[in-house]
Amino acid sequence: MIKKMTATILVFTIFAPVLTSDGKCTTLDQWLMGLFMALLAASCVFFSFTDSFSTGSGRLYYGVATAHGIWTFGGGRARPRVPSDYRLSWCDLFHASLSLIAFLTFALLHNDVLSCYHLVLPRKFINTVPLVVGFVVSVLFVLFPSTRRGIGYPFLLQSDAFHNKN
Repeated sequence: MIKKMTATILVFTIFAPVLTSDGKCTTLDQWLMGLFMALLAASCVFFSFTDSFSTGSGRLYYGVATAHGIWTFGGGRARPRVPSDYRLSWCDLFHASLSLIAFLTFALLHNDVLSCYHLVLPRKFINTVPLVVGFVVSVLFVLFPSTRRGIGYPFLLQSDAFHNKN
């Protein structure tokens, strides 16, 4: 989960100054920035539901968790050994919500975004809230870990009991 959030934050940090003209936005810049933040927020939620599995032959497949099991990309017929292990759960929704909260807190309190939308907040608030939210979200991720292996998750730990059920 941290890897996905880190990539989203990196993309936001790189493009926010460009899209906001360093905080000096036109109306078009405001719309583009809003669309950009919405796309990144959607990616945080989407990637919380991605998972991967390997078949008996060792081939790796990626997909999205659904209420019925995993839906693999590319429409392949491959299925995991125990499809019910890959169903969407409340924990997935919890992790998606936490990711969304963490991203939106960081993005909406970014200096360029605040300047772009002409928002004035106390400096202490701008500096403190992302740290507190980041800490709370991190603690919740540790207390309630996700079993999802998203896109790019390495299958190096062959002794992982959850993902190698027979």
